[in-house]
Formats: sequence, structure tokens, C-alpha cells
Amino acid sequence: MNNTTLEEILDKHLPEPELREVKRILFGRELEPLKLPAWESDKKFEVQGWKLGGALAEQLRPPRIIRVGLIQNAIVLPTTEPVADQRDAIHKKIIGYIEHAAACGVNIVCMQEAWPMPFVFCTREKHPWCEFAEDAEHGPTTTLLSDIAERHNMVIISSILERDSNNGDTLWNTSVVIGADGKIIGKHRKNHIPRVADFNESTYYMEGNTGHPVFETRYGRIAINICYGRHHPQNWMMFGVNGAEIVFNPSATVGELSEPLWPIEARCAAIANNYFTCAINRVGTEIFPNAFTSGDGRSMHNNFGEFYGSSYVAAPDGIRTPGLSRNRDGLLVAELDLNLCRQAKDNWGFRMTQRLDMYAKELAEAVKPDFKPQIIRE
Repeated sequence: MNNTTLEEILDKHLPEPELREVKRILFGRELEPLKLPAWESDKKFEVQGWKLGGALAEQLRPPRIIRVGLIQNAIVLPTTEPVADQRDAIHKKIIGYIEHAAACGVNIVCMQEAWPMPFVFCTREKHPWCEFAEDAEHGPTTTLLSDIAERHNMVIISSILERDSNNGDTLWNTSVVIGADGKIIGKHRKNHIPRVADFNESTYYMEGNTGHPVFETRYGRIAINICYGRHHPQNWMMFGVNGAEIVFNPSATVGELSEPLWPIEARCAAIANNYFTCAINRVGTEIFPNAFTSGDGRSMHNNFGEFYGSSYVAAPDGIRTPGLSRNRDGLLVAELDLNLCRQAKDNWGFRMTQRLDMYAKELAEAVKPDFKPQIIRE
């Protein structure tokens, strides 16, 4: 795969002022970069920062300025290493990234889907991969992040493989929301499970049972739309109905499968639902010891393909940031004024004209076994 980003291609081949005009059209307007502390450790970690802007100065409400941070990363050790060693190595790396996010003034940080582990779910092997599962409230990942959240007054969204020992050791794909005081605000379990290509994740967990919760934090109302849920407009819509101002989309997806959809879905959701969206994807290629197939005609293989990163943030007025690298770990910092959410509602009137009553009536009919589509034939 060519790992050059669209932005790199444009920067290389377009002269000014054509480049500025293309980026204005592509991203919605020319964005102001944020001045952030440099990452000094190595060159394999990219740091970008953008001020999305767009909110008007109001007479009765002061600006509600916050910073969100998105972290994308590759795993550290080969998948053949002991489970504890793999998890601890990822923990150590990501702690450094979160510390840097704190130095950048980030208030809410979100990592990619199942960040403390390789994305094992498409192998369909139960052992040793189920050993990565951990308790959402008291497991090693949550315990580690709770201390960091409290120390930096930061909200942390952590996507893990959850082991629900109170309910028969059931496994879930879960995002834990840790408040700025280090206490657990709540959790959300993945609503939609893919059964496409290599991504047959129902071997490990089924559709979640937590609905569409919105979490009230000191920095705003947030929700999590985990990975495959971004393909379902109704999923995005319900987080908006419940009052979300920012919806994070921690993901793990590969280029051959989903890249044409990636730059569009979260951006469209931000527009349609009048909130900010944060799309996070992992990077790298993860090699597994045993070859597998999904019965789609392809020969046996040991990996899912290349995770292409490209994490970005979109605003309710349609503006989006450039994406992070396709092949490097990275932190994307975006400065937002949450007042823009209500201003977009006032401007476009989407919620006011949404006709939820009509949808509810027709959907209630659509789920009946004897449903007859409303088709008028000539």
C-alpha cells in the first residue's frame, strides 16, 4: 500500500495559492494550526494540532473552548510474545502519548478500538486471545488510566475487550469513560458487529446492551460510536437525540475494506447531527502465527491487511481537520468551541425538522414479521 497521505500529495505537487484553495474546498476552510510542544523522543510519532473555529461570539453564553486528543498507534511486540508482555509494552508506549496530550492541553483523549492489544478478533481463535479481556472497572488498563486521568484532570475514553465476570464471563467490545477525577463515569458496548471479509467479530462478542448513552463530563457531553457502528446512520442519530456534543469513533479498519468510506462517514454524521465527531483508526500490519480465512475465496493469510490511520476531527458545520499519517503513530489535537453545536442546530434546523414521530411509526412497522414495504407500483 502507498502510505502517502492526500495532504502530502497536495503539498508536494500543488503550488500556492492553488494549494490553499484546494485545502479550503477539501476541509471547509483554512484552519489555524495550534502551537503545541514538540515530541522529542523519536520521529515515529506525529503530533498535529488544529483550531476548528467557526463558532460565533454569543451575547448570553461565553465560549466553551476545549481540546480533544485522538491517539492512533501500532502494536509494540509480535503477537507471538506472551500476552502480559504485549499488553504491558502497549501500555508503556501509550502512557507516554497521553502524557504528551496532557502537555498539549488536551481535556478529553480517546484511543483506537481495543488499543491495549492486537486486533485479534478476525482470527476466530479463542486462545490465547481471550486472555486480553479484562474487567471494565477494575482491570489493569482502567486502573492505570484512572491515575493518569486524575493527575491531569483529563477525561479518558478507553476501548477494551471487556470480561463481564458478573454475567458468566461474557465478553464485550467496550469503551470505558474515565472522568477527570479518575472515577468511572460509565461504559458503552459496541452496538453493531461486522460480519464482512475477515471481520467476523461475533466469534468473541455480540451486539452490545447499553443502548446509546451520553456521558456528562466537566468538559461537555460525549458519546462513543465504536468502529462498525459508523456505517449505521441511525446509530449516529441516536447519540444526537440523547444530547451528545462530541461523538468519538474508535476504530480498527484496513484499506482494502473501508478506506473509501472513512473520510466521509464521521464528517457526514457531524453535519447531520450537529455535533463534533472524532474518528480514530490504528496503524500497522499485525501478523498472527496461524493462517486463517473467512471463506470469501481468498487463500489463507496471517493478517487482515494494513490499518491506515488517517484519524481526523469533523465539526457540525462540515469543517474537518487534515488526517494523521497513514503509517505512523500519532496524536491529533483539536480545539473546539462546543457552542457551535447549538449554533448549527439554529442555523440548519435539522433537529427541529427531523420528523422522529414519523420514523418511529414506520420503523415500528418495519420490524414486524409481516412487514410490507410502502411501495407504490404503476
